[in-house]
Amino acid sequence: MKDPYKLLGVEKEASQADIKKAYYQLAKKYHPDQNKDPKAREKFVEIQSAYEILSDANKRAQFDQYGSGAFDANGGFQGGFQGFGGGQGNPFAGQGGFEGGFPFGGGGMNFEDLFSQAFGGRAGGGSMREVLVGSQIDVRLSFGNFADGQVNLTLNFMDAALGCVKTIPINPIVKCKQCDGSGMKQNTKRTTCSRCGGSGTRIHMLSGGFQMASTCDACGGAGSRIPRGGECPRCDGEGVTHEKKTVTVHIPAGVSDGMRVRVAGEGDAPRPSNTNPRPQSNAKSGDLFVHLRIQAHPSFRRQGANIYHTATIPLTTAALGGTVTVPTLEGSTKIKVPQGTTTGDAVTLAGQGIVNVEGRSGTKGDYRVDFKVNMPKTLGPYERNLLEQLATALGDTTARRSQDIPT
Repeated sequence: MKDPYKLLGVEKEASQADIKKAYYQLAKKYHPDQNKDPKAREKFVEIQSAYEILSDANKRAQFDQYGSGAFDANGGFQGGFQGFGGGQGNPFAGQGGFEGGFPFGGGGMNFEDLFSQAFGGRAGGGSMREVLVGSQIDVRLSFGNFADGQVNLTLNFMDAALGCVKTIPINPIVKCKQCDGSGMKQNTKRTTCSRCGGSGTRIHMLSGGFQMASTCDACGGAGSRIPRGGECPRCDGEGVTHEKKTVTVHIPAGVSDGMRVRVAGEGDAPRPSNTNPRPQSNAKSGDLFVHLRIQAHPSFRRQGANIYHTATIPLTTAALGGTVTVPTLEGSTKIKVPQGTTTGDAVTLAGQGIVNVEGRSGTKGDYRVDFKVNMPKTLGPYERNLLEQLATALGDTTARRSQDIPT
């Protein structure tokens, strides 16, 4: 037998979480329902067998100690592993053994069933219900009506701050107009599924007297199938197609990077198909979620609902006081510069920031203007003479004078 660690691509010290993650990624890639390559099924069987060993602490210990010699020809432990029925050997052998490499007797299972059996959780947006009644386990996947779509939208700073309306192209899944979502040609009728006999359910026998009921993978639980050659030529029997369209998105004022806007009913329509059962009547399309990315602004910085701007002012304005014109979200305004302003001083304009969409609805943040004094790099003779006189008037004996500058 092949090394299960190499098959899953994990190290011998790998944790159970790493093993499970590697198995799921490979199983999803090579599952026959997802991969039509003729060799995919064989690869999937190998992956499944490797996971059966490494996911079980006893089996893994046996393999680590004895290698492939720890297992007999039937796949059971020579070391005395106890199966479901209480006897030695592979718990999936015999009546409940692999058929074609799948872990249930009587046939394979679809991808959703595989996910649920391996991880006991959600698959493809569905939820698994598992009830043990007597000696029968009922495993079903239930799906909602909605298939939400997602699209990214980049906004400039001002559009995000003030709100805007954008028209964006999308390519959602919609009900096929040619067959009205039935997936069939005109005058074609569905036939009873031969695999499940029309019940929509298949029973798998497990060792120990257990039975597992799962959704039929051939008809998707519908109990009927589209006859061969009866598929709608436009949607190939899927009942849905992609349709290019545009949608208008209203962006509220105050959105920030990473937020998303929901557009009701503009997502994907449910997929009614043989292998992916979805409600075919009165089914609603999902919602479209627009994920926002906000570009930086050359003049403003943002922190929540507050915005910040750095205003560079001349040395004379800083010393004597005055005014400076600063940009705002809706234009510009003049603000007073107090006498004796230094770099780092600030003026706050209350309520002139961005609309707060996460906190108190309808309120606005503040707008803070930070001052930066622009010190001249070079001085002409006239400017230097004036500053030297100012230094003398202020009693500054440390400032360098013209006579101190080497010629």
